[in-house]
Amino acid sequence: MHSGDLDFSFAGLKTAVMTQARKLGPNICEQGRADLAASTQAAIVDVLVAKSLRALKAVDSRRLVVAGGVGANLRLREKLDAGAARIGAQVHYPPLALCTDNGAMIALAAAFRLQHGLADLRCDGAFDVRPRWPLDEITAHQRRTTDA
Repeated sequence: MHSGDLDFSFAGLKTAVMTQARKLGPNICEQGRADLAASTQAAIVDVLVAKSLRALKAVDSRRLVVAGGVGANLRLREKLDAGAARIGAQVHYPPLALCTDNGAMIALAAAFRLQHGLADLRCDGAFDVRPRWPLDEITAHQRRTTDA
């Protein structure tokens, strides 16, 4: 939350939750599990909302699009909408039925890249794996490709 960047990383939180779950042990009551889950959700939502609103301000934008499975989280929607309203911004979400795995979003992005000549189609079924691809590198690649 206080890193000063706009990255969404929950590695530390995942470790903290795992550590807490181990401390509570295998015989934790149902309410204890529910409390741990609710606390984890609250921490994640707080970070997502704070950094999303910070990003809107950083790029002087008034629109935010939430996509993928996280868009189905009703608490996130509630808090993002409230935060966006405070700064005069609007948040757009797909219908809940479409808030599934990011695979569909990635496939559509790939189709658009192919359509615009920003990627080559490989017919051998192979693909490059790139688990982290900073957005500024994608934008720079697109500019180089379209300027050529």
